[in-house]
Amino acid sequence: MGGSEDGGATDNQNKPTETSLSPDSIINLDHGDPTLFEPYWKKMGDKCTLVIGGCDLMSYFSDSSNICWFLQPQLGDAIKGLHRVVGNAVTDGRHIVVGTGSTQLLMAALYALSTPSASHPVSLVAAAPYYSGYKDQAEFLRSGLYKWEGDAHTFDKDGPYIEVVTSPNNPDGTIREAVVNLGEGKLVYDLAYYWPQYTPITHPSDHDIMLFTFSKCTGHAGSRIGWALVKDKEVARKMTEYMQISSIGVSKESQLRAAKILGVLTEGCQHFSTADAENFFEYSHRIMRERWESLQNVVENSKIFSLPKFPQDYCNFTGKYTDPNPGTARNTMIIIIIISFEIGQPNFVEDIDWESLLREHKIIGRSGERFGADPKYVRISMLSPPEAFNLFLERLSAIIDSTNGN
Repeated sequence: MGGSEDGGATDNQNKPTETSLSPDSIINLDHGDPTLFEPYWKKMGDKCTLVIGGCDLMSYFSDSSNICWFLQPQLGDAIKGLHRVVGNAVTDGRHIVVGTGSTQLLMAALYALSTPSASHPVSLVAAAPYYSGYKDQAEFLRSGLYKWEGDAHTFDKDGPYIEVVTSPNNPDGTIREAVVNLGEGKLVYDLAYYWPQYTPITHPSDHDIMLFTFSKCTGHAGSRIGWALVKDKEVARKMTEYMQISSIGVSKESQLRAAKILGVLTEGCQHFSTADAENFFEYSHRIMRERWESLQNVVENSKIFSLPKFPQDYCNFTGKYTDPNPGTARNTMIIIIIISFEIGQPNFVEDIDWESLLREHKIIGRSGERFGADPKYVRISMLSPPEAFNLFLERLSAIIDSTNGN
């Protein structure tokens, strides 16, 4: 989601870029497939290796005493331990519901917060620019429980509503709070990117429903693991009911792999900013910072592209103030996954479809229209392998040179 997950190509043109690229290769930067973190986990070697015997994990059940009866206790402990070390979410007094990525958990939350006996579906909103997947998910099943109503900024209907708050936001990376204040609303916080490599950890989030995903935390998108921290017992029970009906639980193998890797990550956090081996958050932050610096160097002289600006803040996890501009050569620590190109020069760009223009240069991005915004914005994922990212910079530089008249 995207908030949470950003995967899912649906045709050959949108398949992930191969690791070996030619000058004519199509670069798919539409989705947030976090393969740039792979080198770190290769260095971990057998630390993350998990051996599962043929007679292991055969039962549907993991912990029949738990509301989420298919949650492996090892994963629950690992999730609590990591949040405790990072300080990005309150886990005390919360029920953990595990899902096949946070995308499924959002659907479970919508089910849990809706009223089947209601005469009208509950309204679902998110502040624009919102993650494009929310609309797709809400409309896919044509459910009578909820209805997508678009931008939370313009929502003014009477009756119950659910607002999804994505913070840091996908696609623009801003820190968000709820927008609608009409008295009958319920909130779901999508915190997929609230980790130290992407943004300063300023406080532990403390909301009724908080969604996280393994894919954006560590880069392991293929394991399809997400989790929700839920305050209300009945909401957690209904979310679990949705999971039971839709998929009869979640793969135990994936849960145990996630528990193992989260444990290694947590152990590494004990050595943050020490002379010991570089932990994952240090590594991933450094990689993201270097990418932003490279991108800034390409875009800084452009007349048509600009990068977003971010306010300075103090990160409790790192114990440092962050720079307000993630593209400068100074110690940049405000890092987000997704960039939004804002196009300038109104007379020049008024009628240009920028998503199509990038496609002409064999760069696949996602138009701002998908996010409830203007087509002058194009979202580009920063998570591609180095070879694809470097080729993207070359092509972007060529576009800028041609529009600058060079």
